[in-house]
Amino acid sequence: MENQQTFFDFAAEVGLTKHFGGLEGTEELAGLCHIGAGTYILDVGCGAGVTSCFLARRYGCRVMGVDIRARMVERSAERARREGIAERVEFRVADAQELPFENDLFDAVLTESVTAFPEDKQRAANEYARVTRPGGYVGLAESTWLKAPPPAELVAWVSQDVGACVQPLTAGEWAGLLEKAGLQAITTHTYPVDVKKEAGLLMRRYGCGSIIGTMLRALALYARNPAYRAFVKGVRQGGIVPENLSEYFGYGMYVGKKK
Repeated sequence: MENQQTFFDFAAEVGLTKHFGGLEGTEELAGLCHIGAGTYILDVGCGAGVTSCFLARRYGCRVMGVDIRARMVERSAERARREGIAERVEFRVADAQELPFENDLFDAVLTESVTAFPEDKQRAANEYARVTRPGGYVGLAESTWLKAPPPAELVAWVSQDVGACVQPLTAGEWAGLLEKAGLQAITTHTYPVDVKKEAGLLMRRYGCGSIIGTMLRALALYARNPAYRAFVKGVRQGGIVPENLSEYFGYGMYVGKKK
């Protein structure tokens, strides 16, 4: 658990979160979940608030973003004020496995590289379904094993790159979570990971100004925090991308409709 806390605490301090597929993936997920003007969206694991702010600006919807880290919620609120859309987005500290909302509240619940982390993924999926209104959608964009079982070296690389406690599932397992949560009309789209393409998508997601700010915060954190220096050293040691990565590892869009 300490590795998980360290990974997310560093991400919050630096102000950078990532998910496979970038904004292109967010747009695809939004389309599958029928997000539009007037809809009320829950963004679970909002991180630095990029997706929440993008959805509100792009589709004219209202967004509630939640994250388990208070520092991430602060970062998200700062971003919303900076982008001039604070009236359409709100952020709260919350656990995906115990959402502090009434039943049947949101038109859609979205997660991006979030549900791979909780220990009880089914409990999280049940919560997503609970707070979604009848006729609404739950959409997951999550890391996925395209073939199973994956080689041990790939498991180690993914753990190092994505987060020490990440637990990707197969497409069938992700879809199964939604089915067991009582959702229907499950849609599944999977894609292999292209590491070079993801770097470009990350730049589009944040923009040059935000990337520069993130790099400056990372340098400052590196200078003052020995634990962060050790973390960066570990990432560098595991930084060689396995040749068979795209054969086994990717990400998927998994969407279900509430009856």
